[in-house]
Amino acid sequence: MADLSNLTGLVSEPSGEIDSSVSSASNRSLRLAEKEKRKAEADPFRLAVKYLSQVEAGTVVRGNDELERNLVVVETVALSKGLPPEVITVLLDMALSLNAGTANCTRVLKFLIPATVVPQEAIVKGVSWLCVGKMPMNAQVLFVRWVLTVFDLIDCKDNLRSIYGFIFSFVMEENLGRQPFLTQLLALYKVFRPDLVTLSLPSRARTGFKNHNSTWKVALSAVQRKNKGAVLIDQSLDVKEKPSSRKRKLHHLAIPPLSSAFDSNSSKKVFRLQELQSFKELLENIHNIELPAQMGSLLGSSLALHYLDCVQDESAFLRLNFWLGHSLQEEFLLCPVDGSSDNTSEACRFLSTVLFSQQFLQEGFSSTESFLYKFLRVWDGSLLRPQILDLLSDIPLMPSFYVHKLLFEPMKQLYFTSTVFFKCSVIECLNSMLVKWLTWHSVSASDGGLDISLNSNSTMTMTLSGFMDSVMELVHFVGLLSSEGLRLENCHILLLNQSLAFYETVCDMFVKYSLPLIIMPPAGVFYPALFATDSISVDRLGYIMYRYRKNLTLAKKQEQQREKTPHISRNTYKEFNRNLQAMVNSMWNSWWCIPGSDLEIDKELIALSKVAEPWCRFDLIHHPALFSYAIEFHQRCWPERKDVDLGSIKTGKYWNWYMEFLFNQGFDGLKNFIQTNTGTAPH
Repeated sequence: MADLSNLTGLVSEPSGEIDSSVSSASNRSLRLAEKEKRKAEADPFRLAVKYLSQVEAGTVVRGNDELERNLVVVETVALSKGLPPEVITVLLDMALSLNAGTANCTRVLKFLIPATVVPQEAIVKGVSWLCVGKMPMNAQVLFVRWVLTVFDLIDCKDNLRSIYGFIFSFVMEENLGRQPFLTQLLALYKVFRPDLVTLSLPSRARTGFKNHNSTWKVALSAVQRKNKGAVLIDQSLDVKEKPSSRKRKLHHLAIPPLSSAFDSNSSKKVFRLQELQSFKELLENIHNIELPAQMGSLLGSSLALHYLDCVQDESAFLRLNFWLGHSLQEEFLLCPVDGSSDNTSEACRFLSTVLFSQQFLQEGFSSTESFLYKFLRVWDGSLLRPQILDLLSDIPLMPSFYVHKLLFEPMKQLYFTSTVFFKCSVIECLNSMLVKWLTWHSVSASDGGLDISLNSNSTMTMTLSGFMDSVMELVHFVGLLSSEGLRLENCHILLLNQSLAFYETVCDMFVKYSLPLIIMPPAGVFYPALFATDSISVDRLGYIMYRYRKNLTLAKKQEQQREKTPHISRNTYKEFNRNLQAMVNSMWNSWWCIPGSDLEIDKELIALSKVAEPWCRFDLIHHPALFSYAIEFHQRCWPERKDVDLGSIKTGKYWNWYMEFLFNQGFDGLKNFIQTNTGTAPH
């Protein structure tokens, strides 16, 4: 028994210690809770929120110092740190109930800046206060503007979607619906459901989506910076206090992720774009696919672009162009240039994504086109040059009058005041544009060749003659740029080669693209190429003249057979023959100074040059671009000679050997030109 009592005694002692420990921990928790309670009670912000939550209808507002003091406390915190969700709910209910008066209602709405998210129930309750009908119009307008501003911060929208009908009925009210910030939304919505929009709206908006909520967005930007990105707002709409001093911020131009536009619990059978994993899934679900909430997210997905291209949904293109046009307008036209590397790389990625999307769809967006016409007039020619020029090359065909006014005039000003490298880039851009126009014509022209639709999403059409006018305008414009540019830049080799690359496209328009139009290069391009000091330019000119002959020969043949081909101007044949004569005589016949031609030079002036035998200085042996090859050939044939006699190359079999030697250097253009236009193979 003694042992048992001892055992009992040993067991009971620890139990008392545990009870004491639990009691101590409990007391400590109570003390901490009491301390937190006292701290909270001492926090001016919490005390102010508690006071405002208890404001009742009929509270005296005028001269109420306590109310004013608490409003100032909350307003200070809101503008510096933002308000937590529960405080947003309390203040919105207090403001819209008008318990603190109409003036304080608008005041509270103006500093209602969320720190993280906005509770859905706060918005729903706010709409219920709209239904009461007590709020004045200015307070209703301010509330709707606030909801639009923080819409992307609402934590959940399931219940909110259930009352869209109530919200829409208020928006359709005459006074509220006439607000500028709603007019644009209603105009867009009227495109989809004209039967539901009864307000008469202007058919064309002057300023598009003007930013009417700058006060909140400045505060939201400040809160975001302090909270290190905790506020997930659409930053592409951020502004500074003064529009004239706005600057682009990081991540403004990020492509939004694909997300559903509707309730995930909907009974309707839908397949969301963000769920697509393969092209096979796209084909299997193409009739049940749901467009995303933000159409800009289509630009970041190849499968989404596949869907957009397949369904050719006009409303989808309208929404996408609306979003894209607004983003380009806000970030490039309304913001001054910021040369920081971060902003430049961000804009570069955005424009590259737009370019990828346009190339994927094989046509440009109308919003991009409109943006470029405006941007060209303020562009310095250096900011994002590769992306801007690539976008310019995607501009679709338009009537010649508009292409000259909207595109050529501003480009001309940039061209003649820029460096030679920019000039080369412009010529390359316009060459790419011409190729796309010609390719589009050869693929999209109707069988009759009389009526051509401009693109798949436009009702505008253009006749074949109108198309030819636009192409002629483009070719003549590039001819002007090339001629004057070569004159200003002393026939720079890079610019000359870019100009010749353009005319490599032009010379084959009839044969390669089935366009009954042949335009010869101007003298300001032809003669600098003929007398160029680099062999590549001379060879390219030979190829161009060879292809012109092929095109003109086919055109003449079809005219003689009376096929359905527009007549090629006799002046075109005359220009070709004049150029052909100049090139053959100077390079083959060793006589470049032809009386009565463009190359006629006064004999006394030639004599002043003191050049021996000047008439043969541009033949295949003495030409500055080929002279080094002639020297090399001479050394191979007569290695023992100390004196160089290039005239010996023309004797006997050496001439044919020299021709073969030249053609083996890769001068295929010269080879085709000589063999086609001299009537015989080299001898």
